[in-house]
Amino acid sequence: MFRSRHSSKRERIWGFYILMLYTNPLSCLANFSQAKELIYKIKEGLPKGTFIGAIGVDLHLDFTVEPPFLFSLTQKKVTEQYVNINNTTGELYTSTAEIDRETLCPYSSEEHGCFLSLDVFVLPQQYFQLVKVKLLIEDVNDNRPKFPTDEICMFVPENTPVNARFAVEQSAVDPDLGNYGVQTYWLVNDFGVFTLDVEENDGGELTPFLIVTDFLDRETQDEYVTDIIAEDGGTPPLLGAATLKIAITDVNDNCPKFTESQINVTLHGNTSKGAHLAHLHAFDPDLGANAQISYAYSERVPRDTRSLFHLDKITGRIKLARKIDSVTATFYKLTALANGPGCIPAVATITIYVSKVVTGPPAVIPRYIAPEKDGVVTLKESEPAFSPIAFFTIKNMDKSQKVDCYLEGSGPFNLVPYQQLENEYLLETTETLDYERTQGYELILVANNTQGLVLKTFLKVQVLDENDNAPVFQQSLVEISIEENNSPNIFLTQLQASDPDSESRGEVIYILGGDTPGIFVLDRLTGVLTAATSLDREEKEKYRFIVRAVDQGTPRRESIATVVVTVLDRNDNSPRFINKDFTFFVPENFPGYGEIGVLSVTDADAGKNGWVALSIINGSDIFMIDTGRGALRAKTSLDREQQGTYNLWIEAADGGEPALSSVTMVTVLLLDVNDNPPIVLFPQSNQSYMLLLPSTTPGTSIAEVYAVDKDTGMNAVIAYSIIKRKGGEPGSFAIDPETGNITLKRELNNRGLYSLLVKVSDHGQPEPLYSTVMVNFFVNETVSNESYIQSLLTREIDIEVEEKPWYVGQMTDGPERYELFPCRPVLIALSVACLGLFSLVVMLTTYICCKRFKKIRKKSSEVEVPLKMKNGSTHFLNRKLRTMSHI
Repeated sequence: MFRSRHSSKRERIWGFYILMLYTNPLSCLANFSQAKELIYKIKEGLPKGTFIGAIGVDLHLDFTVEPPFLFSLTQKKVTEQYVNINNTTGELYTSTAEIDRETLCPYSSEEHGCFLSLDVFVLPQQYFQLVKVKLLIEDVNDNRPKFPTDEICMFVPENTPVNARFAVEQSAVDPDLGNYGVQTYWLVNDFGVFTLDVEENDGGELTPFLIVTDFLDRETQDEYVTDIIAEDGGTPPLLGAATLKIAITDVNDNCPKFTESQINVTLHGNTSKGAHLAHLHAFDPDLGANAQISYAYSERVPRDTRSLFHLDKITGRIKLARKIDSVTATFYKLTALANGPGCIPAVATITIYVSKVVTGPPAVIPRYIAPEKDGVVTLKESEPAFSPIAFFTIKNMDKSQKVDCYLEGSGPFNLVPYQQLENEYLLETTETLDYERTQGYELILVANNTQGLVLKTFLKVQVLDENDNAPVFQQSLVEISIEENNSPNIFLTQLQASDPDSESRGEVIYILGGDTPGIFVLDRLTGVLTAATSLDREEKEKYRFIVRAVDQGTPRRESIATVVVTVLDRNDNSPRFINKDFTFFVPENFPGYGEIGVLSVTDADAGKNGWVALSIINGSDIFMIDTGRGALRAKTSLDREQQGTYNLWIEAADGGEPALSSVTMVTVLLLDVNDNPPIVLFPQSNQSYMLLLPSTTPGTSIAEVYAVDKDTGMNAVIAYSIIKRKGGEPGSFAIDPETGNITLKRELNNRGLYSLLVKVSDHGQPEPLYSTVMVNFFVNETVSNESYIQSLLTREIDIEVEEKPWYVGQMTDGPERYELFPCRPVLIALSVACLGLFSLVVMLTTYICCKRFKKIRKKSSEVEVPLKMKNGSTHFLNRKLRTMSHI
C-alpha cells in the first residue's frame, strides 16, 4: 500500500497516476495503485550498463528528504544476473548476463509476451514501499532458421503426376517470434521439374510442400540433390539451409524386350542329349522385382516339342532334352516368351532344322587325352605348345562321300588328321595357354560331307591357373623426399604391386630387403612404408634399399623395387669454424690488402642453408674479410710499434631462414721487422761534452752511451763500438759492446778536447740498422773558458779511425798530422807570454778554478744513469763529477 499522511492528498496522487497510465500506456508505466507496479520495455541482447528506467523518478519521490531513500532488490541472486540497481537513485541498468528472450521465456507467445519480474524495496523504514517491476523483453531477430537435420531425404515415384504435392516434414524452426520467425521456403535449384509451396496450419506453422512440375523418369535420372532454404522476416532476413535429396523410386513402367526375336538353329540327327542349342536374352531397364524376367514356351508349342527342347526359365538356355528322331522330323518352330511383372510378354521365334542321318547315325566320337568332365576339358596354363587334348573319330559316314572336319571358335587350337588315318583327327594346342588372358574357350568341331550332312560337337576348354606370374610393382624405382627432423612413424609412401594370378597365387605381401636400415618399417599387407624415427640429413642424406613383393603361390614368385629416400635439408646446423679461435702471425709493414690468413668454416646443411657469409663484428675500419673464401686482409699497412696485437670477432652466418650463426675470435699478432734504428738517449747531442779530470786513473768508467730500439727481439739487441776518434793514443778508450760503458784504458797526458764517434747498431736481419753519436771529453781540472770549448766542438775537424795512432797537441809529418790549433804563430806567442807568468797564473788559476768548481757542484743536479754490465747487473753512475754543456 502507498502510505500517505493525508487521505485527500493520496487520492489526488492516485488519480494523477491513473491518468498518466491511460494517457501514455506505451511509455515506462508507473501504476501507483495498491499494487505499486512499474513496467519497462527493453529489447533482448542489450549490452551491460544499458539504462532501463529510474524507479525513484517514475514514483515521483522527493529526493531532498532526510534520511535519503535507499533502493534494494529482494532476490539478488536471480535479478542481479540480468539487472543492477543504483541504491541511491533507483536507476535500473542491464547486468553482465545478456538477456536472451528465447532462453528466458522459451515457450512464450507473441500475444502474452516475455516478462522478467523484480521486487524492489524502498527504504528506510519510514519510507518503506514494495515496488513490483516488470521488464517486458521484446524480441529481436537474433536467430536464424534451422532445420532439424542437415540432410532431408524424400522419395518420389517416377510415375508421379504433374502438380502432385509432397510435404517436407522436417521443416525449419526459428525461436524468434512474429515476422522474425520462418516466413518462406525456396529451392536453390529446381531442375525445371520441382517447385516449393508453403502452407500455414491453424497454429500458424508453415510447412513446405514439394510440387512436381514435370514428368519424371527414373531410368533417365534417379536422384536430384539441391539445397532447401528457410528465410525469416527480419531486415536483413536470416537464412537456414539443408541438403534436399529427392530420390526417384522405380515403378514397373518398362517391359522386357528380346535382343534377338528370330533365331535359327541347325541340329544334326545324331546330336547327343544335353547339347546346347541356343541362348535367349531379354532386357528390362527397371530395377529389382520390376526387372525380373522369366522365360517360357508359348502355349502354341506342342507339349512333346516342349519336352524335347528344354528351356531354362531363368537363364533362357535351350538344350536337347532327349534323343531326336531325325527320320520323322526335320523341322521345329518354337515360340518363346519373356515375362515381366504386369507386362505383356515379349515374343521370340526359334527355328530348328534337323539334318537326317544317311546310313546309320553318323557321329563324332571324342576320346579325351586331357582331363575331362561333362564335356569340359581342363588344361594347365603351363602345358607346352602342341599338347594333345583329344582324338575325334567320325563314324557311320558314307565312304563314298568326302568328309571335311574343322574347328569353329577362337583360340590357340588346331585340328589335324592323325597320321594318315581316315576320319581320325587330333585336337592340340598351337601355343601355351595363358589363364590371365583367357580363362576358357568354347570350341565346335564341325564335320560335313558333300551331301550337306553336318555334325557338330561342342567342347569347352577350361584353363587352370598356375603361379606363373610374379608380382609387378607399379614403379620399379620409388623416389621419396622427406624433410629431416620428421616426427616418428611418419607416412612415406604406399608401395603397390599386382599379381594377375588367381586366389592365393595373386595375394601379395611386402618384405623389406636385408640392406634396409632399421629406421624404416613396412606393413606386410598394405605396403605402407613409414619412418620409425626422426631422420637427420647431416647423418645420412640418401637411403637406398629394396622392397620385395612375394605372392603366396607354390613355388613363390617375387619381384623387387628400389626405394630411394632423400632427406631434404632444414637449417638446423649453425656454421662451425674449424678452430675455436684463430691466431695469425703477420710481419709488420705487411702491404695493404695482402692476405693475412684464411678462416675455414663449415656448415653441415646443404644448399642455401649451407651457404656461409663471414663478417667482422669489430675492427671493420682496419680489416676486411672475403665473405666467400674467408681471407682476412688489412686495408692499410700495419705498424707493430703502434699496435702489436689485434683481437677481432668474426661472425659466420648461413643463408637459411631464419639464419643461424656462430662467432670466433681472431688474434692478429704483428711480427717485428727491423725498421727502426737505435735511438741514442745519452749523450743527447753531438755537441755535448763531459769534463774529465787529468788525474782519472785507467780502468775507470768515464761515460756511458745509452740507446733504445723500438723493435723487439734480435732487432732490438744493441751493440756499441768506437769507429773513429780524435785525440789520445790508440786504445786509450774502450766501450762495452753490450752496455755502452766507456772505460779509460790509458792515462791521458795532454789536456784538451777528446772526441769518440760511437756506432750504435742492432742485430736485425737481413741488414742491421745503426746510429752514430759523438762522445766528447774535455780533459782539464776545470772549465775555464766554455766558449772556447764550444768553438772547438763546432769546428769541422777530421775524426781518425781508432786503429791509427794519433797524439793530442803534437804535430807530425805525414798524413796523420793533427793540428790542435790552426794558427801556429798565435800558439807560439801565447806560449812565450804565458811562460813568464806561468807560476803566477798557475796559482791564480788554481785558486779561481777551485772556487768555481765548488760553485758548479752546488748548482748542478745529480744525474744517475743506469749502466749495463756484462753480467746483467745494473748500477748507477754518479755524474756529479761530470759536467756537460749543451749547445
